[in-house]
Amino acid sequence: MEDVRIRYALMDKLKLAGITSVEIERLPKSMVLNLTVSRPGVVIGRGGSGIEEVKKYVLGIIKNVRGELPKDLKIDLKVTEVKNPEISAHLVASRIAGELERRMPHRRVVSKATERVMAGGALGVKVVLGGRIGGAEISRVEKFQMGSVPTQTLRETIDYAQIPALLKRGYVGVKVWIHRKEE
Repeated sequence: MEDVRIRYALMDKLKLAGITSVEIERLPKSMVLNLTVSRPGVVIGRGGSGIEEVKKYVLGIIKNVRGELPKDLKIDLKVTEVKNPEISAHLVASRIAGELERRMPHRRVVSKATERVMAGGALGVKVVLGGRIGGAEISRVEKFQMGSVPTQTLRETIDYAQIPALLKRGYVGVKVWIHRKEE
């Protein structure tokens, strides 16, 4: 439960840094948090002050969950940069959701995003919007695809993310699949 709370809180707090994943490793007397971020400078801050702030924030969450702080708990933060943010499904989905929340036309938003992903070097991209698209009376699902996105993913690397966008007339779900090249 503690891991889930830490993960959700960090994903929310570091949204501006373009966070894509939080991995938590637990050791007997310490905890290692691996943050994958598109803009590491935002997390690190001037002279590492941002890292100390994030550590205090995580300690506060642990105190809320457990009731008291463990005496000898050390928290290590490892910040890694996303090499190509254009082919990270989480970043693409959050960008699409953000632009939909700013009331931009959904077809233009999705087509620009798919073009950006394909220009970033992906083999294919698929975006599915579901809900009251454009404030419609009846919910519907719209699919946009460019390139190849295989449904059988044992041999291929597919990055997937889903993010809800809260619009004026209700939620619209944004799902993104990106077919990456093998590393």
